[in-house]
Amino acid sequence: MINKPAKTEVPIHDLIAQRWSPRAFDDQKTVSHAQLLALFEAARWAPSCFGDEPWRYIAWSKHNDAEAWQQAFGCLAEGNQIWVRHAPVLLLATAASRFSHNGKPNRWAAYDTGAASENICLQATAMGLHAHQMGGFDADKIQQAFGIPHDYQCMAMIAVGYQAEADLLDANLAQSELTERKREPLATHFFANAWGMGVTSDAD
Repeated sequence: MINKPAKTEVPIHDLIAQRWSPRAFDDQKTVSHAQLLALFEAARWAPSCFGDEPWRYIAWSKHNDAEAWQQAFGCLAEGNQIWVRHAPVLLLATAASRFSHNGKPNRWAAYDTGAASENICLQATAMGLHAHQMGGFDADKIQQAFGIPHDYQCMAMIAVGYQAEADLLDANLAQSELTERKREPLATHFFANAWGMGVTSDAD
């Protein structure tokens, strides 16, 4: 299997460094119900504004209900379908548009749901799984197909499974799978004291 730990400027926890988003999944290895519950339990303990837990997730398992999985798969963009077809589990992350405790608009719901989804990705890594989040899907189609209330925004689809070899993919995707992971330098996006004042790794 491909191991692509982050090359960091300063040390970080190994769980975070090891998390990445492969496209090659092993369709012969199933994700158990217990594993799925662990992913959702990790999401459940994400922080949220007022503790409102605005996230709602739907899971589809190819091995438990192939028809439902296929229906969810059909809502993905064609470019994602090329590789997702091997993933045993698909998740949909949705975010409530209003707070449950007072009915007022919740402008932090998407932010909080993103935190819950990252918990899923990290928990997957901890269990030897991988999770790949996607924005390429038809939100209106999936909302209608699965009866998702209109006051919930469909945020992302997430493929979950065990990693496979890159040669499962076509040439272009395989090359991407093998390419070294990169990020902009810390100082490009993280500032100290004023906008644009990039942080440095130098000690005070």
